[in-house]
Amino acid sequence: MADSLRAGIIGAGFIGGVHAHAVRAAGGEVTRVAASTPDRSAAAAARLGAHAGAPSGEALIDADDVDVVHVCTPNSTHVALARRALAAGKPVVCEKPLATTLDDAQELAAAPGGLVATVPFVYRFYPAAREIRARVAAGEAGPLHLLHGAYLQDWQAGGAPAGWRGDASEGGAHRAFADVGVHWCDLVEFTSGHRITRLLAATAGGGTASTVQFETDTGATGSVVISQTALGRRNALQISLDGERAAYRFDQEDPEAVRIGGTDGDRTLHRGSPASSEAAARYSLLPPGHPQGYQDCFNAFVADTYAAICGDAPDGLPTFTDGVRAAALTDAVIRSSESSTWVEMPS
Repeated sequence: MADSLRAGIIGAGFIGGVHAHAVRAAGGEVTRVAASTPDRSAAAAARLGAHAGAPSGEALIDADDVDVVHVCTPNSTHVALARRALAAGKPVVCEKPLATTLDDAQELAAAPGGLVATVPFVYRFYPAAREIRARVAAGEAGPLHLLHGAYLQDWQAGGAPAGWRGDASEGGAHRAFADVGVHWCDLVEFTSGHRITRLLAATAGGGTASTVQFETDTGATGSVVISQTALGRRNALQISLDGERAAYRFDQEDPEAVRIGGTDGDRTLHRGSPASSEAAARYSLLPPGHPQGYQDCFNAFVADTYAAICGDAPDGLPTFTDGVRAAALTDAVIRSSESSTWVEMPS
């Protein structure tokens, strides 16, 4: 059962804290935390409510009181830590990107050997996202012909320091797309059921902004603007799926509603509405009017991961296969930006 799972979290920054909250919300316990030094590990354990610090990530993986490993470290360290955890027979939750190169991501995805291995594409866990997915799958929109939107942040505006993300050797190339652009693509492919088959990308600002045009396997076209220097945009992930009979719109900064465009007028479907699908209702945990947000999505993702570890198979759980997909999209964006040509996506 999930309440018997003991989690070790490697990495004690912002996202490590999000993981710690989600572990407890799923009924697990945080037994160990590893930061960059033993002293920082001890301090992080106290801050995150863990039983103890670990002297290193490797020591945490090897600890007898850790059943599942959460990797929340700089991108360049993901492969070695996740591979070691899987070799030790422990399920892994690894932050994206799985690796800084497509080859390494593919190699890592081949390693689980039947173990649960997931990637936090947590925007899938908004009830609104599940609502859109259910309605598209039911054919209510008719054929989708245009998928578009943006993921805009401003934390890199004005030359703000990027930390390890700004170092290509640690964060990887084209950091804005690899950091948040892949979230947008994952959410659009997840909700629409389409797969991007070819794309044309342009990147500027030292990798802090990208524009991508694309085509999908069912004949739709689309575009997305990615930026981490868009002043006034804190975490604006916006999608629009436009079909023959309806268009569905979602904005992560206003996540309690799906905007539905139709030939007979537009309407707003709020979370918890009697018209909501069963798929959305499963993730609607609070009464309407009590907003759910990013941490709730993360909680749901970890809860589904732990359910899978315990033998269930939750629908829509993002795995290392989805992490490879994200790496392939990033690789295609890099190659297209460098060549100024359309690039085909692997099938």
